[in-house]
Amino acid sequence: MAMTLAEKICAHAAGQAQVTSGEIVTARVDLAMIHDSGGPRRVKPMLEELGVGVWDPSKVVLISDHYVPAVDAESAAILDLTRKWAAANDIDNFHDMQGICHVVLPERGHLRPGMFVAGGDSHSTTGGAFGCFMIGIGATEMAGVLASGEIWARVPPTIRLEWNGMLGLGVVAKDMMLAMCGRLGMAMGNYKAIEFCGSTVDGLSMTERMVMSNMAAELGGKVGLIAPDQTTVDHITAAGGDAGEWQQWVSDPDAEVEAHHVFDADGLAPHVAAPHSPENSAPVTETERARIDQAYIGACTGAKLSDLHMAAEVLRGRKVAKGVRLLIAPASTRVTATAAADGTLAILGEAGGIVMPSGCGACAGYGAGVLAEGEVCISSTARNFKGRMGHAESQVYLASPYTVAAAAVTGEITDPREFLMEQAA
Repeated sequence: MAMTLAEKICAHAAGQAQVTSGEIVTARVDLAMIHDSGGPRRVKPMLEELGVGVWDPSKVVLISDHYVPAVDAESAAILDLTRKWAAANDIDNFHDMQGICHVVLPERGHLRPGMFVAGGDSHSTTGGAFGCFMIGIGATEMAGVLASGEIWARVPPTIRLEWNGMLGLGVVAKDMMLAMCGRLGMAMGNYKAIEFCGSTVDGLSMTERMVMSNMAAELGGKVGLIAPDQTTVDHITAAGGDAGEWQQWVSDPDAEVEAHHVFDADGLAPHVAAPHSPENSAPVTETERARIDQAYIGACTGAKLSDLHMAAEVLRGRKVAKGVRLLIAPASTRVTATAAADGTLAILGEAGGIVMPSGCGACAGYGAGVLAEGEVCISSTARNFKGRMGHAESQVYLASPYTVAAAAVTGEITDPREFLMEQAA
């Protein structure tokens, strides 16, 4: 029977020859990823109450990213508990203050196509860019995974989102995702496997594919899958990982899908999502040129090396507008080091940007960079829900790093192509 990529991975994890959408299976977990916020401080008491330890420490990756660096006694205590739990449970794959979990996980070679991965964070869908069935689960389910190495899963139907054509100047994966949030809505993929495909997706770098899979969560998706290809293999190999028998992890041509939407990349413009939902998305040319107080380039969605390069393209030789704060929190320490070595951080700093430690930071309202009442921010993050980045009466617009950088220069929401065309001339 023909199967989708999601069905193939679920069947493999369940030890079955085939599965169908809607079927409930017991899946063997190849890898579990937890972080300091939803990890040890939540699962430790549950495991102790059960009287069990971690089923296989070699299959657990623990990353501290939400409370780093500690800004108060409470966050310091959470990090202290996290470190002690890692030592007590022999978690060798503990990446402490090395960056955001969804970036560090593939950066350190932990992912390969065909894996069934449980992640303790809603944006765990990022792993789908590497052909993994990676789901986000809560602490109670994670405690079960850590204790048994297994999880019940309902095999999701697949919705195929196909993009064809060439992206224009200043248009990137973030714009594709915001466009789809606006057109399809955030509930479109509720408990569905979203599979991205088409010539546009094929031409994206891995870091841009990660944006697609990451924001599958904003479409309601259970997973956000992209079939592996040579681009995937090269990225995994460069990270020191092993892609394995990657060719098998692709949907069969005649596999049944629930829906199939086709998009044209040729005419796509940079997009901006207005407060307070990614669904409030429109082309930047149709968006009010709202004045901003802060521009934020950070998070798993918007602060990888390629994202910093985008911002530098706009900011080279320019200055941040008076009265505007441009905050940059690179997605990992490796990104910071590379951006320093290639001159990117110098460009951002000369423009007036302030480089901050790697971590989730202001994206989720932790640490430095949160907003005061009435402040307006444009951000490269994935979510702009009311109060997420600080005060409930602040306002957050979402955009690509190109558009965030352009707004930082003008002090208001601006089409980045105005600057990029000048650079190209």
